[in-house]
Amino acid sequence: MSDETLEGGCQCGAVRYVLTGKPVMAALCHCTMCRRANAAPAVGWAMFAEDQVRFTKALPTQYASSAEAKRGFCQSCGTQISFTASYIPGLIDITLGSLDKPEAIKPTLHYWDATRLPWLKFADGLPCHPQFPPNPA
Repeated sequence: MSDETLEGGCQCGAVRYVLTGKPVMAALCHCTMCRRANAAPAVGWAMFAEDQVRFTKALPTQYASSAEAKRGFCQSCGTQISFTASYIPGLIDITLGSLDKPEAIKPTLHYWDATRLPWLKFADGLPCHPQFPPNPA
């Protein structure tokens, strides 16, 4: 693992984290659940192995958004921080927007593009997967 680190957290500063090493993948998600949870037309995520993520202040509060998945957010300010799911064991997604330097991680694909809002267009040339892409590992 690399000794590269990135830091991030919520808007109020109650939840803080440190990421070590490079992400497994980074993507823009267009699923309806991410849009609703983040009140945004698409959400940028970086996926890491759980041991690459260390929370240094309060832990995110967990919300079971489905039978398979939990979303972590700051209980004080509501900032969306993380996503874990039974279908990606040992991995955790961190919202790119919660990074102190979100420009440090660039998405390499879009997923759940089948549910992308029709008025949202990207000219990034990245691959688009109609649902969640094949196992990133």
